[in-house]
Amino acid sequence: MKILLTGSSGFVGKHVLTELLKYSHTVIISTTDTSKTFISDNNDRFEKMEFNINFADNYGNLMRYFGYPDMLIHLAWQGLPNYNESIHDEQLIGHYKFIKNLVENGMKKIVASGTCLEYGLQEGCLAETMKSNPILPYAIAKTKLCDYIGSLQKQHRFKFNWLRLFYMYGEGQNTKSILSQLENAIKNKQHTFNMSKGEQQRDYLPIEKVAEYIVKVALQKKIEGIVNCCSGKPITIFTLVQEYLNKHHAEIKLNLGCFPYPDYEPFSFYGDTQKLNLALGNNLNK
Repeated sequence: MKILLTGSSGFVGKHVLTELLKYSHTVIISTTDTSKTFISDNNDRFEKMEFNINFADNYGNLMRYFGYPDMLIHLAWQGLPNYNESIHDEQLIGHYKFIKNLVENGMKKIVASGTCLEYGLQEGCLAETMKSNPILPYAIAKTKLCDYIGSLQKQHRFKFNWLRLFYMYGEGQNTKSILSQLENAIKNKQHTFNMSKGEQQRDYLPIEKVAEYIVKVALQKKIEGIVNCCSGKPITIFTLVQEYLNKHHAEIKLNLGCFPYPDYEPFSFYGDTQKLNLALGNNLNK
C-alpha cells in the first residue's frame, strides 16, 4: 500500500512516520522543504515530495502528482499551540481544497487529525456521539474541516476516519507544555515549580502510543467516522506532575495555585474509548 503523509515534521507526525515504517507500506512524505531530514533518508520505503498546501490548486491532479496513493494520513496544521489565532480559520479552505482534489481524483481513504477541544466545555466522559461545541478558533476550524470532509462523502465514495487527539507527551512536545516546563525545571535544578492547583482532570497518552493508535486506526477497515484517540482514564494534573517527578527522582516544591485554570477547557474531561477499542480490536481499559 502507498500512504501519503502530511505533517511528518511535527510532534505527532514524526512519531507516526516512525510507526508507519514498522509496516511494509510505502510512505510518501509531503513537505515544503525536501532538504529536511526525516528519520533516515536512506530508508527506501519513503519518498519526500515537495508540496505547499496553501497552493494546492497549482499542482493539478494531486493523485497523479503524488503517484496515486491508496490513503492519506493528514496531520499537517499550522499555528499550534496558539489556539486563539486567526491563522486557523485562514488555512481551513486550503486544507479542504487539498482533500477535495484528492477524493475527486480517486483517493479511497482519508485519515485526519482533530482535537478533543472540539467538544468545547462539556464535562466528564466525552463520546463521539456527543455534539461538538468548539469555542476556540483552532477547534472551530478543525470541526468545520471534519464536516466538510463528511460532506464530500455524499458525492464521492471513500472511507474516512477523524481522530480526535487528546493530551500527549513525549519527545518533541511543545516547550510550553507542562511536562516540558517541568523537565526544564529539573535540568536547571530549580527549587520550585509554578503551576495551577492541579485539580483539573485530563486524558493523557505518551506520543508513541498516540502514533500507534493513529496508524492502527488508519490500517483497519471496520470503524469509520470520528474516533477518540485517548486513554479513557482521567488523571489530575497534580498527579501527572508528581508521577513525573517520582519517575525522575526529582525533588521540587510545587507552587500550587500560582496560575489560574484555563477558561477554554472544562475542569474535568476524558475520552470514551469504546469506538477506539473496536477499531483496535482490544480493550484499552483492562
